[in-house]
Amino acid sequence: MKKLFCLSVSLLIAGLHAQSLKEFSVPKGYQKIAEAKGDLDKDGKDETVIIFNTNKKINPDDRDNFLRTFFILKNIDGKLRIWKENNTVLFSSGMGFYSEDNAPPEITIKNSSLSITQIFNTNSRHTQTYKHTFRFQNGDFYLIGSHDRFEDTCEFNYLTEINFSTGKIITDEEYYSCDDEEKDIPKDVHKEFVHPFKTLIKMNNFRIGENKIKVPGLKKELSY
Repeated sequence: MKKLFCLSVSLLIAGLHAQSLKEFSVPKGYQKIAEAKGDLDKDGKDETVIIFNTNKKINPDDRDNFLRTFFILKNIDGKLRIWKENNTVLFSSGMGFYSEDNAPPEITIKNSSLSITQIFNTNSRHTQTYKHTFRFQNGDFYLIGSHDRFEDTCEFNYLTEINFSTGKIITDEEYYSCDDEEKDIPKDVHKEFVHPFKTLIKMNNFRIGENKIKVPGLKKELSY
């Protein structure tokens, strides 16, 4: 009886919270560039995640460099309501060397986790790929996975993968050359280790590249 009462109270609180969420409408001047649906809180109902180019310039002098934001929306009684909004995870629309050729960020929802992939060129030869995965737990969204790949067309391929739930980290450095005569190619590096993350980072507190980890046995730091 006590368990049934607690469950009823929990459902009532959740229902009241859901009704208090603001109804969503596309802000004026925003352009939708990606959308996905999936169940993020395991309640049997799909949430909708939408990424927008906003109408807010990063710098007044940059004509085509706009802030990006995304909304996580709940469908309540046939209406979309704002559950979460974030503009710290996404790079601006003008990020990279050939920003006009960038593909829009990709959203995937799998196993109740939200992943956002961003790809851009840092110069004519280098490609940067980021994939960050978030999961709803303890009342908020937390970073649980990071995938970072930095590639050169003819010299190297760097990969860092972090599982923040288990603490497992993989770092790879692969070297090669487009020149068949090249002899001074560095040796590949592969390292796996466990780093104890005492606390997970909330999605709205996360900014790419602001966190670092020292790699044991190597004079190297990983940023995420």
